[in-house]
Amino acid sequence: MQKGNIGVTTENIFPIIKKFLYSDHEIFLRELVSNAVDATQKLKTLAAKSDFKGELGDLTVRVKADKENGTITISDRGIGLTAEEIDKYINQIAFSGANDFLAKYKEDANAIIGHFGLGFYSAFMVSKKVEIITRSYREGAQAVKWTCDGSPEFTLEDTEKADRGTDIVLYIDDDCKEFLEDAKIQALLTKYCRFLPVSIAFGKKKEWKDGKQVETEEDNLINDTCPIWTKQPSELKDEDYKNFYRALYPMSDEPLFWIHLNVDYPFNLTGVLYFPKIKSNIDLQKNKIQLYCNQVYVTDSVEGIVPDFLTLLHGVIDSPDIPLNVSRSYLQSDSNVKKISTYITKKVADRLQSIFKNDRKEFEEKWDDLKIFINYGMLTQDDFYATAETFALLKDTDSHYYTFEEYNTLIKDNQTDKDGNLIYLYANNTDEQYTYIAAAKDKGYNVLLMDGQLDVPMINKLEQKLEKSRFTRVDSDVIDRLIVKDEQKGEKLPQDKQEILSTVFNGQLPKLNKTEFHVEVEPLGETAAPVIITQSEYMRRMKDMASIQPGMSFYGEMPDMFSMVLNSDHKLVKQVLDDAESACAEKLVPVESEIAMLKLRETELHKAHEGKKDEEIPTTEKDELKDVEQKLTEQKQQKDAIVNEYAASNKIVHQLIDLALLQNNMLKGEALNNFVKRSVELI
Repeated sequence: MQKGNIGVTTENIFPIIKKFLYSDHEIFLRELVSNAVDATQKLKTLAAKSDFKGELGDLTVRVKADKENGTITISDRGIGLTAEEIDKYINQIAFSGANDFLAKYKEDANAIIGHFGLGFYSAFMVSKKVEIITRSYREGAQAVKWTCDGSPEFTLEDTEKADRGTDIVLYIDDDCKEFLEDAKIQALLTKYCRFLPVSIAFGKKKEWKDGKQVETEEDNLINDTCPIWTKQPSELKDEDYKNFYRALYPMSDEPLFWIHLNVDYPFNLTGVLYFPKIKSNIDLQKNKIQLYCNQVYVTDSVEGIVPDFLTLLHGVIDSPDIPLNVSRSYLQSDSNVKKISTYITKKVADRLQSIFKNDRKEFEEKWDDLKIFINYGMLTQDDFYATAETFALLKDTDSHYYTFEEYNTLIKDNQTDKDGNLIYLYANNTDEQYTYIAAAKDKGYNVLLMDGQLDVPMINKLEQKLEKSRFTRVDSDVIDRLIVKDEQKGEKLPQDKQEILSTVFNGQLPKLNKTEFHVEVEPLGETAAPVIITQSEYMRRMKDMASIQPGMSFYGEMPDMFSMVLNSDHKLVKQVLDDAESACAEKLVPVESEIAMLKLRETELHKAHEGKKDEEIPTTEKDELKDVEQKLTEQKQQKDAIVNEYAASNKIVHQLIDLALLQNNMLKGEALNNFVKRSVELI
């Protein structure tokens, strides 16, 4: 029997392993099972080359848990080890020193294992003692047993073992007893080993019999040894891809499309990526792309390996050129990783373009689900934008789809303003903005539907990319001002009449939280609505951006600013004006006379002060001007009070305001109840 110390320069490697790998300590099972698979595949290779002439037999790697004895055993019938090989591969681990080791790798558990080849030693993350019972495939080889209790000390002795291969026996620590539970082991094996190329069995399958679960004679096989990404696309049918997706994500809807990755130069990469149906933000987060290395599960955090926008996809990527254990800094600098990222982007773009060209009808049918992926890519990757602009679609409110070029051709004759800008009209809710959409259609305009999660930033992107183009929401202004073409419709009211109308309506506007209204009067035609509420495109878009983009919260805190446009051509507005002038005439005459005199004097004083410095103006004149301005304010307030007194009892005014609010989904609570009552009275 041999005794000795494992060749490490640190006093004790095992506490270090436990401490710095603790957060990832479940990977011990991945490492040990992967080692067993490697040993099995090496034997297969030797047999193929006739270097091993024995019977291969059953090569299943078996995992057993013994709760009573507190052990987990991983067994294989691979090449096994001799005493010399154990001494070479297990006992001789050399580090440059504990300090350098800790300083360099304390942040990344995977980096420790990967850099130092510590796959086997991950066993000590959960074990107080580990045994290796092994016998080499070589004829006449002596079986040996290696034992270590978690210190650098080990024993190596001859033992009896009838068959070739290796048994790793883990004596589980008291604080890691959860790893002895069948459900836990099953979950870990499924997570890390479900696609390993050698069969993995964990106990026997169970069936329900006589009111309880009983074991059968059939192995409980964990893995699919030949997953679809290891096959050629020509070998597979659509149903194979769909079945694989269901196996990966059992609770998800059927995918939209998939892309089979298969390249062996200048790097090796296989895999299948799916475009999923996304119904909510939860769907964006719950299922992720899984990264494998030679069918060994590595991670589902693929940021840095695939572009950000493609992290929304589902599926599998397998590449031996991405090391099994990697740190993030390594990923960011690795040239192969960057090449892989570029390749995947191009492959996705080519696949989408192909679907668009070959089956546009299907592409359009699935566009609403695809849009979030394509928009995200166009927003974040300029090279993807350059390709995607040929197949990305715009959808109008009649559910017709157009490429960017097609839509430009459709609207350029009718939706170009007097300055030569092409105006893209859009809505984000066809029900709430129905009236505005209808008004635009009546003018012969086409209205896009932009109701996606990324449509606001996408609009900004398109305005940068499309020459002399501007996007305007259909309810951001009255229809004649959305696309200005030098057509002046109707005659504006005199200023004094505009002021009366503005006062009548302004004084009766509701007080809404974080909402402000500005009343203006415009001739919109007799058939247009009497009152229209609009919101500035700029401010509304800034507020929309504030909800999704950090650093723009300033806009989010600002009140919503709306314009209430009174149509001076409409008979009801004309009636309100006539009634107001008639009802208030007697009271207004002296006030307006006083206002006229004060304005005249104000004008005279301002004219007298033209060209003079402040110190050259007599104090008496300054005081008089101040007094005149104050009296003007008082008289205007008096005028407003007279008009508002009339307006307060005018049901038509209230009804017109409420109708405009209702049209914009802004009439709620008590105000809505009052509107209903008033409507009944007016009927």
